[in-house]
Amino acid sequence: MMCFSDFPIPEDFPNYMHNSKIMEYFRMYAQHFDLLRHIRFRTSVCRVSKRPDFAATGQWDVVTESEGKQEAAVFDGVLVCTGHHTEAHLPLSTFPGIEKFKGCYLHSRDYKDARDFTDKRVVVIGIGNSGSDLAVEISQTAKQVFLSTRRGAWILNRVGDQGYPIDIVFTTRMKTFLKKLLSVSMVSSFTEKQLNMRFDHSHYGLKPKHRVFDQHPTINDDLPNRIISGRVLVKPNVQEFTETSAIFEDGTREDIDAVVFATGYSFSFPFLEGCVKVVENQIPLYKFMFPPGLEKPTLAFIGLIQPLGAIMPISELQCRWATRVFKGLNKLPPRHDMEADIKQKREAMAKQYVKSRRHTIQVDYIPYMDELACQVGVKPNLLTLFLTDPKLALEVAFGPCTPYQYRLQGPGKWVGAREAILTQQQRIIKPLQTRRVEKQASGPAMPLFFKLVGAMAILAIIFAYL
Repeated sequence: MMCFSDFPIPEDFPNYMHNSKIMEYFRMYAQHFDLLRHIRFRTSVCRVSKRPDFAATGQWDVVTESEGKQEAAVFDGVLVCTGHHTEAHLPLSTFPGIEKFKGCYLHSRDYKDARDFTDKRVVVIGIGNSGSDLAVEISQTAKQVFLSTRRGAWILNRVGDQGYPIDIVFTTRMKTFLKKLLSVSMVSSFTEKQLNMRFDHSHYGLKPKHRVFDQHPTINDDLPNRIISGRVLVKPNVQEFTETSAIFEDGTREDIDAVVFATGYSFSFPFLEGCVKVVENQIPLYKFMFPPGLEKPTLAFIGLIQPLGAIMPISELQCRWATRVFKGLNKLPPRHDMEADIKQKREAMAKQYVKSRRHTIQVDYIPYMDELACQVGVKPNLLTLFLTDPKLALEVAFGPCTPYQYRLQGPGKWVGAREAILTQQQRIIKPLQTRRVEKQASGPAMPLFFKLVGAMAILAIIFAYL
């Protein structure tokens, strides 16, 4: 699910990879496509500014620095690939007393090793994916961990039905289509019931007031285990700090030695010299990529989105479109159309999600990928597939929406895409089979409801893609 679309991850790599394995994959990719000779390492970009003749040429002056020496160069296009984890958001002003706290405090970005908290009493503030991961990891060495949250969270587990990765189970075209047919309330109720069957979120002090799809989900298999064993205690928001303790909004007080702020990030692009404006962690970009006000579309942002799914394939597809725009193979619509699209997406996001700094760049994985794919001309044609290659069509419609789907046709078509799709189920299972057993697993089990509507869904999906 997180591979680049024309370079499958080795089949013996685990489904959820350690960071060293991800790095190994990136190095393999760079070597395979001979990219290293195009990369200047240990070089900082200091400034990116329009050239005086930008309106005619679309060119940029770029100043870089390496080993203390600055160098200027002219570029025809710029991709800003710094993502949305650029500047740590540390809201100290909202936590009275932190300035007199005698223990240590840090942002999650600066966290390195759980051993730094051995035998300490630690408060982790924030219950997003970083906060919950840190609470679990630190609890293995700390004397006690307190996980402080303002509004709670629904906790999804990474291991889904029959032990399959959760994105393999949920990120399918059929389920995305069926989700559109049902009301948000119905889908939320069903999902919340399933989550509470694993553990009751009310009993664990985690249940939020908002519905499950109103917030970017927190995915953690270990958190309920750490809570039930007492290693992590869930607490409300911190009201204030003293020299040696934290006082929570429910009036309880806990002596603590350290605080970890898992409070997210802010967007920051100081090197762009005012070419874009960030207001309340929002930046107006067409399809989350292109500033609509530039005279020439030679600047694009890559990875400045927060999907429920892997960001690597999305970033790759963004790059495929952006480079075609730079080369003049694709054209952007008029400015007023781009601004209307930006406004529509912003209003839809505000309507769906609770107000939060991190809910300004949310995208739904398959709809957004298809939106980009339409621009590039690589969205899979299900009708054609069902008529010419029904075996492949079934896997595309009902199987996980892996990135290879966007290499089946159009610019950048990859001859290995079909085989990669048809063998993906086996490659999901292979790294798990380190001990042979007689029974071989098949694909993820499909609930009876989905089986009953399967035939109708196939027809509906086809017509939806016409």
